[in-house]
Amino acid sequence: MFPKKSIGTLSVLILLTIAVISLTPVYAYSEGVVLRYEMENHDVLTLQKDLSTLGFFHVAPTGYFGSLTKEAVKDFQKSHGLVVDGLAGPTTLRTVQNLATTSDEKQTVSRGSQRSRESSVKMLSWFDEVKPLWNRGENAVITDVATGLRFNVQRTYGRNHADVETLTKEDTRILREAIGGSWSWERRPVIVEIKGHRIAASLAPMPHAGVDGLPTNETVNNRSGGFGRGTNLNAVHGNGMDGHMDIHFQGSRTHGSNSTCSDHQRTVERAYRSGS
Repeated sequence: MFPKKSIGTLSVLILLTIAVISLTPVYAYSEGVVLRYEMENHDVLTLQKDLSTLGFFHVAPTGYFGSLTKEAVKDFQKSHGLVVDGLAGPTTLRTVQNLATTSDEKQTVSRGSQRSRESSVKMLSWFDEVKPLWNRGENAVITDVATGLRFNVQRTYGRNHADVETLTKEDTRILREAIGGSWSWERRPVIVEIKGHRIAASLAPMPHAGVDGLPTNETVNNRSGGFGRGTNLNAVHGNGMDGHMDIHFQGSRTHGSNSTCSDHQRTVERAYRSGS
């Protein structure tokens, strides 16, 4: 048996503990965290779920902070009078969390909800789905995942993957801005918009096997990319780019080896995770 005084003291301690616990906020995010582009962790996953609750994020949460997450953060910041920088720091996260956990807010927040769910990025097979969808001579819009810059291309060649060319000099200028000014074989995650579909892909931004201004499909010298003499694979003229570039999709293959390229396939996966 405890003395009455001890029981009374114990009761007070229990009540104080309950009061402290009830007044202590439970944070869904790591303290002081700043979430930014290309991060991947549980905090990003929580952010995507909260933004989804609030009507600003309309694709399946993945935990990867891609371009769609960044745009959703910026839209949220703009809608709530915050600094619009696409970074989810303590102020933004606190506002997101407070609104997401308020039942009335869940029912009334509609800003951002007009975005179509068709904005989700799809992982589609090149041979079974993309190739029949995107015919030669048809245009598409490319979004560079890293920069968010968009430009127009036309599919001009390619069987195992899509060979594409920019439509205009302005499209070429935007592309070069996205890649830092220099042509490169480095794979870049991109989203290809074709006939209402947004498809994950990998772009190698190195024009090759052509000379702009010379007749298409005729034998020429000094083709771009070090390809020397051969058929001029340059179908779109006056765009400020010699030859064409490679875009790979899920399961696509190289022309030379007739096999999948692991670098391209990993980059396709990155593009998919940026907004899927």
